[in-house]
Amino acid sequence: MKFLDLTKVFIRSGAGGNGCVSFRRDKFVEYGGPDGGDGGNGGHVIAEAVDGLNTLIDFRYQQHFFAQNGQPGMGSGRTGSGGEDIVLRVPVGTEIIDEDEETLIADLTEVGQQVVLAKGGNGGWGNLHFKSSTNQAPRRANPGQEAVERTVWLRLKLIADVGLLGMPNAGKSTFLAATSNARPKIADYPFTTLVPNLGVVGVDNVEFVVADIPGLIEGASEGRGLGDMFLGHVERCAVLLHLVDGTSGDPVRDMETIIGELEAYGGDLADKPRITVLNKIDTLDAEEREFLKEELEEATGGPVMLMSGVSGEGVIDVLRALRSKIDEDRLRHRAAPEEDAPWQP
Repeated sequence: MKFLDLTKVFIRSGAGGNGCVSFRRDKFVEYGGPDGGDGGNGGHVIAEAVDGLNTLIDFRYQQHFFAQNGQPGMGSGRTGSGGEDIVLRVPVGTEIIDEDEETLIADLTEVGQQVVLAKGGNGGWGNLHFKSSTNQAPRRANPGQEAVERTVWLRLKLIADVGLLGMPNAGKSTFLAATSNARPKIADYPFTTLVPNLGVVGVDNVEFVVADIPGLIEGASEGRGLGDMFLGHVERCAVLLHLVDGTSGDPVRDMETIIGELEAYGGDLADKPRITVLNKIDTLDAEEREFLKEELEEATGGPVMLMSGVSGEGVIDVLRALRSKIDEDRLRHRAAPEEDAPWQP
């Protein structure tokens, strides 16, 4: 399945049906009064977060969505039928943004959340509503309310517990393949990963979701490389796993480049809990491991773990550290339910 995380859609709600001008015509009723019914309401355009989707690719091939109009009212006081709603089924984690590409309309972060993007028009009143003591035979009815047309953007931000960060070819896809059933493309050249990958990782009978995004390069936050397009996919993560390639020649500079891009991207991405790991230690001897570990710890001001995604050395320790950070995040959210409660339509 192809991956698409940003698309524009054109929507239109249903117009309300017109009210009816009608009079009762029975054989034995000389002065039949007005009996025009109301028009039916137009259908809404609704967005709903559903399970089982992780791409917006369907909206590349269908970008126009029109709800059904309400039917006009009829004689004998009959109301026209309402128009059917149309529902846009989107992945969990989809943001709905106005045409200006800045105003956030809704953020659907849980399965089943809905938001009405365009409200259907109300049906017009029939002439039965306008009967009065001074006007026994009104010949007027209201037209239905017009449809609402608008353009919105759908932007997907994958929901995962852990976000993988690192320079191109830092071993992120190898780690994901070694710890989950995900099968990302792996090769010995930069930018092997061109789209985000999700994998379910388990340790000590507990599972969590890991997102692997394309590697970052200097200037990614300004649009260089591929990172600019995909940094949003790790915004929702509880913890970031920063893999540093131990064979790159200058691991410290690589690490500082990634941290610099997180800070330049903005938001709270740079302040998220982060675990730094020196990867590919299977290619290093004991002296090189210790030297690089000390350099990285001095540069980052915190602990650095050692791991090899290929040989599996240190992988379980890293997974347990990630699980601990995820548990801390969940406890923090439970302690402040009102502040961190998910958006409700």
